[in-house]
Amino acid sequence: MKPEAQARQKIDQFLTNAGWIVQDYKQINLGASLGIAVREYPLKSGFADYLLFINRKAVGVIEAKPAGFALSGVEIQSDKYSFNLPKTLPCHQKPLPFNYESTGTETFFRDSRDPNYRSRRVFTFHKPETLHQWLGKSDTLRGLLQLLTTIETEDLRDCQKEAIAGLFNSLKENRPRALIQMATGVGKTYTAVSFIYWLIKLAGAKRVLFLVDRKNLGQQTQKEFQQYLTPDDGRKFTELYNVQLLTSNTIDPVNKVCITTIQRLYSMLRGEAEFEAETEEASQFDGEEENQQPKDVVYNPKIPIETFDFIITDECHRSIYNVWRQVLEYFDAFIIGLTATPSLQTFGFFDQNLVMEYPHERAVADGVNVGYEVYRIRTQITEQGSNIQSGFYIDRRDRQTRAIRWQQLDEDLNYVGRELDRSVVAIDQIRTVIRTLKQRLFTEIFPGRSEVPKTLIFAKDDSHAEDIVRIVRQEFGKGNEFCKKITYRTTGEKTEDLIASFRNSYNPRIAVTVDMISTGTDIKPLECLVFMRDVKSRIYFEQMKGRGTRTINPTDFQGVTPDAEVKEQFVIVDAVGVCESDKTDSRPLERKRSVPFDKLVQAVALDQRDEDTLMSLAGRLARLEKQLNQEERRELKTAAGGKSIQDITRELLDAVDPDRQIEQAIAQFQTPTPTETQQQQAAEVLITLACQPFDNPQFRNLLKDIKSNNEQIIDTVSQDVVLEAGFDTTARDKAMGTVETFRQCLEAKKDEITALQILYNQPYGQRRLTYEQIKQLANALERPPCNLTPEKVWQAYAQLQADKVRGAGVQKLLTDIISLVRFAMGETETLEPFSVTVEEKFQLWLAGKEFTLQQVGWLEKIKEHIATSLRIEPEDLQEMPQEAFQGYQLFGNDLMDILDELNEALAA
Repeated sequence: MKPEAQARQKIDQFLTNAGWIVQDYKQINLGASLGIAVREYPLKSGFADYLLFINRKAVGVIEAKPAGFALSGVEIQSDKYSFNLPKTLPCHQKPLPFNYESTGTETFFRDSRDPNYRSRRVFTFHKPETLHQWLGKSDTLRGLLQLLTTIETEDLRDCQKEAIAGLFNSLKENRPRALIQMATGVGKTYTAVSFIYWLIKLAGAKRVLFLVDRKNLGQQTQKEFQQYLTPDDGRKFTELYNVQLLTSNTIDPVNKVCITTIQRLYSMLRGEAEFEAETEEASQFDGEEENQQPKDVVYNPKIPIETFDFIITDECHRSIYNVWRQVLEYFDAFIIGLTATPSLQTFGFFDQNLVMEYPHERAVADGVNVGYEVYRIRTQITEQGSNIQSGFYIDRRDRQTRAIRWQQLDEDLNYVGRELDRSVVAIDQIRTVIRTLKQRLFTEIFPGRSEVPKTLIFAKDDSHAEDIVRIVRQEFGKGNEFCKKITYRTTGEKTEDLIASFRNSYNPRIAVTVDMISTGTDIKPLECLVFMRDVKSRIYFEQMKGRGTRTINPTDFQGVTPDAEVKEQFVIVDAVGVCESDKTDSRPLERKRSVPFDKLVQAVALDQRDEDTLMSLAGRLARLEKQLNQEERRELKTAAGGKSIQDITRELLDAVDPDRQIEQAIAQFQTPTPTETQQQQAAEVLITLACQPFDNPQFRNLLKDIKSNNEQIIDTVSQDVVLEAGFDTTARDKAMGTVETFRQCLEAKKDEITALQILYNQPYGQRRLTYEQIKQLANALERPPCNLTPEKVWQAYAQLQADKVRGAGVQKLLTDIISLVRFAMGETETLEPFSVTVEEKFQLWLAGKEFTLQQVGWLEKIKEHIATSLRIEPEDLQEMPQEAFQGYQLFGNDLMDILDELNEALAA
């Protein structure tokens, strides 16, 4: 079969799945259904590959090409068909509004009724019912977006107005993705509810999807909608429009807003009737997902691609933009991201379209956030561990049941700081930190106060949290209501009720958590964060710090903390050096064996079933099986539906065995020579069967409990001592060292590296840097003895000279290294991203020119290229044929001169 015939075969299937009836021209029957796709329909000249009919009238065309064919040049052909129609052809309108180009692998769509219409990638074809509805409307969604106006309502802060204005401008330009970066605590969710209201009211949005990180944040978001008073109408949002927090896998068609997690949404697209609610409880923010394979998505006619007009992703974990991105890209919708801490993946997914940047520093300056100070507690055991001599009695505690037995040591026991609260619990280490916190609380940390401020302690795991809660109650001499544990294993009280009490009531004064309140959860009266665990992810750490940044009006504040007046700042009590340890945007795993067992089990339950994961799990289970007693084997077998751990291990290995997959395909498809597709389908059957026990939460939890049923050594012998307690200067010293190293490296290499030679020796206006030269400089700085990255240097400057650093941080553009060098040389008074400098120069250059709107739009694209690549050269245009063609159309023979001017004005 020829490639184009293969493509048409796929297109036929896609059309059928979407509800179209596909017919040959000779067999045409326009009354067979609402939507008919006719193959090889004759036109004035030539044939349309597919002509689409709604209610017996033509509405659009599909131009089919073989897989791998570049579709951008095909638009002219499909446009020609939509214009070149027989006079006798009944049409809803001429030219035909709906045009598709497809290879069966990728499909592009455009509605010629849109202002400045352009093609956009879609997952598959729209349903005929949808096109019929669109035909009945006086304007398109993108046409109505042009009516969006400046929102100047009194309920919005200036930063929220700025964010909405930036978003609306982006939507008017038909940019499919937009990112809003706003510091934690400034009201991102309220901003989102506000612009969603106007998108529904002014632009006629059919339905909006609001994605959250976990279930309790969905409940918090639902309350924002319920409490939102519409500024023009006065009624609440939910009195005008239906809002649904999904608790089942069914979307109510009357809803205007659906709130859910990406996990549930993926389950719905897979056609699953139910979804385990507990899978939505844990945050994915700090999950180890870098080794996961992207989620495969197939078309679900019950949830067509046009289900949502807009998708909002609110502080979803970075993996939403790589592991889960196919779920987002399934829908033909604008995607709007809300975040306080964007990562490399985030910027990339949103096409660098940052419509609002409102960092913590600016929020503090505007009085929207409060700042913070760091109070450091260093203890000997925390940093150095301890030694218990033989002969002493120690406790051994079961991690899960917490049952304790005594044992006399027959040899010395040595442990280091990193083993604390994992294999060894040093009771006096926890007690020393808590006692020091209590002793210094009203004298140094919050001088003059008498009420314990609302305090959140971050623990390493649930067992660690239990120890901390008990010792806090003892050291402060208070009862159970004073200090509560809020984790996913909290029993007796609902976690949402505990969070509400911590937020609104006098007690508890201190809450201990692992990660349940680490991201997103709003606790405005919170004044003190105590870190008794380290965090390696910069983004996650910023999210955790964000719990303390929120402002609160004095009346509400005093209602919770009577002796407080105004919340002016919060304090981080750092008991582990978390403010000093190196942070990274992500922590990709090099080997599967470093993935904890419980996360491996949970990953399989969430459909991460690649070969590496299943092989790793099989190996772990094989080792575990040797440690089980008969009672544990019986319990596991019962929970697994009669399968033993050995059976499950064997099936996991069989599922990824190519020979076993071929055997399955031969039996399944009754053929001695199965195709590659059949082998893949057979493998899916084997994998689904092997992983079936892991769909059962009871089996998963039992497996995790038994695996973690190892013992902790309880050190009741060693006494801990405070090495230091005071406000932190180490982090600042470290930042100063980074900046000094950077300056020394520049000085040492200014005669070796071409980019530095140009920056140091050429006059400002005569510098001609290339991207390769900048890359050479970055590589040289990364190597010893410098060991520096632009991100590390940028963060150091931000810590030392926050008033001179613009932007929340370097946005992973290599060109930002120019800004760092210029700032270090003293050429600029402020450190700002290179793209900002280019933008300012571009506006100055434009001020003296007279261009049309179309010319300015084209020049904007060239400006963005210069911001990321330093220069625009003729050979660059060869890589951008569409832009090159448009440039020659707009500027003619002046094009090259204009490019030279831009290079000189923006990049010099």
